[in-house]
Amino acid sequence: MNYFRIQEDVSTGYTGSIDASHKWGLPGVLDCPSCKATWGDNSRTYPSVNLTPVTSLANFENAWPKPIEEYERMCELVRPLLPPGARLEPGAAFGPLEGKAQGRFGQLFTDFSGLLLVQREALGNLQAEGLRGLKGCRTALRFRQRNSPELLELELLPVGRLHPECLPPNPQPPCPRCGRLIHPLPDVLILDASTLPEHLDLFRLEDYSNVNICTGRFVDACQRLGLDGVVFQPLEARD
Repeated sequence: MNYFRIQEDVSTGYTGSIDASHKWGLPGVLDCPSCKATWGDNSRTYPSVNLTPVTSLANFENAWPKPIEEYERMCELVRPLLPPGARLEPGAAFGPLEGKAQGRFGQLFTDFSGLLLVQREALGNLQAEGLRGLKGCRTALRFRQRNSPELLELELLPVGRLHPECLPPNPQPPCPRCGRLIHPLPDVLILDASTLPEHLDLFRLEDYSNVNICTGRFVDACQRLGLDGVVFQPLEARD
């Protein structure tokens, strides 16, 4: 199986941009007692998750860092509502994407955050190709223009990891308490073949959740359908 990283295609001339965030989120961690870090990362998103049944819902509307005991308590409130295969980390986001959007969008859209949006008709065409793991979720984006597209957010599950050979020598393991990964994303990515899913054509990495990965089947379908807005960077997968 061939694998590719999905990135923004800056050559198309599309001007689409968004200024938005998800309705709810877990807080960041304040002064982790194990690694001493204060951090959060909102690139792990689950737009299908509805938190309205959760008590103290207002706590999920502010992502300011909190003591890890409070973060862990909030995780347990959310966990029963997650889709199978979902993982949590400080700053994880839930619910529809809300905010402003403007400009001309391709059939697919992504940006530096790893967010992946698709126009509704394009998603239907991709699903008709029999691709696996394509779950589109409604957004609440506001356009100040006529003929605005209907953009859905693709919910990508965290599966697969980078191969140790592309990581720094003797990399420090994630923090055992908060899960913080210290070393940055390598310049050259090599996938660990033993960790890659056999049941998904679209997913994001477990260890670097702002990296979106697809199979060659997904790329072939996009090319047949003439879908634009993103480029596909081939990646090596090594045992």
